[in-house]
Amino acid sequence: MDLHVCYGTFGTAERHPCKKACEALTDAGHQPKVVKTGGCYHTDRLWSGRRKIKRLTGNYKVPTLFLDDGTIIDGTQSIVAWAAEHPAALGH
Repeated sequence: MDLHVCYGTFGTAERHPCKKACEALTDAGHQPKVVKTGGCYHTDRLWSGRRKIKRLTGNYKVPTLFLDDGTIIDGTQSIVAWAAEHPAALGH
């Protein structure tokens, strides 16, 4: 599973959506590969990582979660909800 974020998962989960999504996944026992896309504040279209996100989701916003089965989960709240509903199996 790949979690595409802006520049990282820094700060507090209350203030940073990428951190909140990553924390929800790790709290549920997942170990996502964090992929930095760059971009912010009207520069998203200049970053190849953000252009990829737009091609796949219709928008430049991250975080976006790519599951191994090809499923795409877009946005912090959706990722947090998915993590809560799909804890990692023991031993994975």
